[in-house]
Formats: sequence, structure tokens, C-alpha cells
Amino acid sequence: MATYLDRILEHHRARAAADSRSTDVLIDECRALPPTRGFRAALTSDPSRLAVIAEIKRRSPSKGALAADLDPADVAARYQAGGASALSVLTDSEHFGGSPEDLGAARSAVSLPVIRKDFTVAPNDVCDARLMGADAVLLIVAALDDVELRDLSALAAHLGLDALVETHDEAEVERALSFTTGDLVGVNQRDLVTFEVDQARAVRVASSIPASSVRVAESGVRGVDDAVALAAAGYDAVLVGEAVVTSHDRSATVETLRVPRPSHR
Repeated sequence: MATYLDRILEHHRARAAADSRSTDVLIDECRALPPTRGFRAALTSDPSRLAVIAEIKRRSPSKGALAADLDPADVAARYQAGGASALSVLTDSEHFGGSPEDLGAARSAVSLPVIRKDFTVAPNDVCDARLMGADAVLLIVAALDDVELRDLSALAAHLGLDALVETHDEAEVERALSFTTGDLVGVNQRDLVTFEVDQARAVRVASSIPASSVRVAESGVRGVDDAVALAAAGYDAVLVGEAVVTSHDRSATVETLRVPRPSHR
């Protein structure tokens, strides 16, 4: 039986296969754009606090609608007011209800850098991220082979995009470090096969990520206690979706997650 990840990747790979646009032309268009805002740098601008990447997410395949009618510009402004270091915006329409327009509206409303949260499977996806205004792109190790991981990471760097390389276990961290720069590594606590969350996953995997990497814990951050545990494990940032987008006070929720980080990191 096909998993969530299988179905989502099948959709995105089919779209990529049908995309007849010239990658070289897209790269030329990207290189004419203004500089990006520096996603990775924003996560380390205040090392005394856990950085928060606050997500604009309308729905999910497993839980359905979360905030289907949100105003991305208003939500982005509230996240920034709460002290978010960066934004994550879903652009997958089929499975998450997002769009490039959501990303553009959110980024225009704030001064924060933005990562395009989507399933990147081809060079044109990386170019599209840059063209729609993103400052970073997501590369999921479980969705890419070694050559794709290496080439898409290199293309992102060429276009001025940071690449958050998402892993789920120590083996995937090893692949991330082998085929990318490894300077921005995420650990997703959500299993992309079952979509179940393991709240202890990021803490377990943290020690396999070198101190030279900016470490990001993704998914399953429910509140202050989780943020404190992740900061203690050595994470520089958390990427939080459901807990902030469904909050009645999004600014205050973001602020509570900006917990102190241990001084030794």
C-alpha cells in the first residue's frame, strides 16, 4: 500500500517530468534577482535563544484543515512580532493547501527570511523557490538519491539559497554530511511513511550532527517543555507548524518557544 510520502513524491515527480522549461533559462532569471535575506544566518543571530522558524500551514494530509482561511501576510506579521527568526511557508497545493502566492504574501509583509516548504525533486524546483521569493529550500534526504542530493544542494548554493537538509535518523545524517555542505541540518520528528510523530527522535539524533552545523528540530514541538529539551540537546532552532498556526495568540506562542540555550553551544 502506498504511503503518504509515496503518494506525495509520485505527484511531484510526475509534475517535474512534465516540466519542459529550460533549467538554464531559469537559472539566468534567478541570477538577475536581488540577494536573499540569509536564512541560515538568521537562525544564529541570537545564540542565547532557541531560534523559531514559524510555519504558515493551512492543512496537512494526516490532520486535515489547520487554518484553511488564514491570511499569510497577517500570520507572518504576528510571527515576526513574537520574535520568530524565520518563516516556513508550505507551497504544495495538492496535499497542504499552500501556494507560491502564500509565500510571496508572507515574505512581503515582513523582513524575515523564508524557506519554501515543499518536496524538492528536480532542479527546476530549486529555481522556482528562488523565483517565488524564497531564501531557502528544503531537501529531504528520504526523498532523494545521493546524486540528486548533491546536485540540488549545489544548485541551491549557486542561486544564493540556503538548503535545509532534512533527516530522520543517523544514517540519513551521514548521507546529508556526505553529499551536501552539511551546514544546515534538520531532524524531522514526523515519520514521513506513517506521519506519526516521535517526540524523542530529535534528541536521540542530535549527537550525530557536528557542532559546525546549524541544527534544526522539525515537527512535534508542542510547547515550552519540548523547546527546552531540544535546546538542551544542542539544537539552534525549531521549525514549528501546528502549535503556532492553530494558536489563538500566534505572537505569544512564538515568544514562549524562544527559550534560553545552554551557554556551551
